[in-house]
Amino acid sequence: MIKSFYNSAPWSTANSIRQKLLSMEIPFVVEQESDLLQLKPGEVAFVFPDVHVRVYNSIREIFNSHGLRYPQ
Repeated sequence: MIKSFYNSAPWSTANSIRQKLLSMEIPFVVEQESDLLQLKPGEVAFVFPDVHVRVYNSIREIFNSHGLRYPQ
């Protein structure tokens, strides 16, 4: 998967978000903080490939925010 953008979320909500994304068949991977990906303590990143605008809008609604470009 070519990583395009990500949204972060606290660990406490990660499982429910994961279930929503799986039920909608949206491709993603979950990542922890790394040298490339700087997150706040207690957060994980849901990383997505390029997606159709309708799918992006669904993701935006789940996270209640726009995604951030995945660092290169």
